[in-house]
Amino acid sequence: MKLVSFQIDKEDRLGALINQDIFDLNKCYSLYLMGVNREDPDLKEKVISEMPACMMDFLQMGHQAIQRAKKILERIANFPKSDLPDGAVYTLDRVTLKAPVPRPGKLLCLAGNYAEHIREGSKNVVIEKEKMAPKIFMKPSTAVMGYGQPIVIPKIGNKIDWEAELAVVIGKKGKYISKENAYEYVAGYTVINDVSERELIVEADREPSEWNSFFDWLNGKWMDSFAPMGPSLVTKDEIKDPHNLGIRLSVNGKIRQNSNTGNMIFNIPELIEFASRLMTLEPGDIIATGTPEGTGAASGTFLKKGDVVEVEIDNIGILQNPVDAEI
Repeated sequence: MKLVSFQIDKEDRLGALINQDIFDLNKCYSLYLMGVNREDPDLKEKVISEMPACMMDFLQMGHQAIQRAKKILERIANFPKSDLPDGAVYTLDRVTLKAPVPRPGKLLCLAGNYAEHIREGSKNVVIEKEKMAPKIFMKPSTAVMGYGQPIVIPKIGNKIDWEAELAVVIGKKGKYISKENAYEYVAGYTVINDVSERELIVEADREPSEWNSFFDWLNGKWMDSFAPMGPSLVTKDEIKDPHNLGIRLSVNGKIRQNSNTGNMIFNIPELIEFASRLMTLEPGDIIATGTPEGTGAASGTFLKKGDVVEVEIDNIGILQNPVDAEI
């Protein structure tokens, strides 16, 4: 399934994306239950408790919610769209897509998880995985936004870069998760652009320090709108091998990044194992798995107002965002 968080008439909803239509899962579940037992006096309460209207509550329900959603869609498929009541199905052009998980509890990001990306920044570096550990940092939930929403260059921004990444959505709570069991904790996958400020404007007159460089880099990851995500969450059963997906990024139609998720240094089970040693992973948490070569910093090309950025990952979809500037 392709699950989406969307907004219609200023109300946030949860849906399943099929071709160019979005089926509101909560409202479609009401139809499903009516078909099972039309006289049930507790119908409304069952709809609310058994099929949430938001992604976070859906993920909290785990495998049960996914199986229930599949049954709903199988039943709804027996009806022509014209026979479905208002609010059960919308065309894409009627709704606003939000990030699949609009406010993740934790957004974990990987620095330096593709060898060629490391090399484009440090030409002579020697990469030996056995002597490395994953480098994880976090982004705030206020950085997260959805398809079509603008990447906003902040007033203190200077060199705004792009980073195409595969994101893993956690669907089950766990700590000290082994590599062997890691996929049990995955709900699905989405597309993320780890937008980065490469030369943060800091007005303070600081003493020279290596810490300045590190924190300027880190703080440059935290800006509002710097984690566009979407358009959908594709459940893990539809992605046979997440380590064999083409990943591409274009700016104004020109390809800037073109690689494959198989080029990660640390794979998804290894990342889940490592991250879960540091913290408890919970449903709705997201791990962005790092970016391949082709970032703007390597060529000295950065985003500007009016640009359009597209990130595409095979079998997941295309994330498109325009670029604007803070007034």
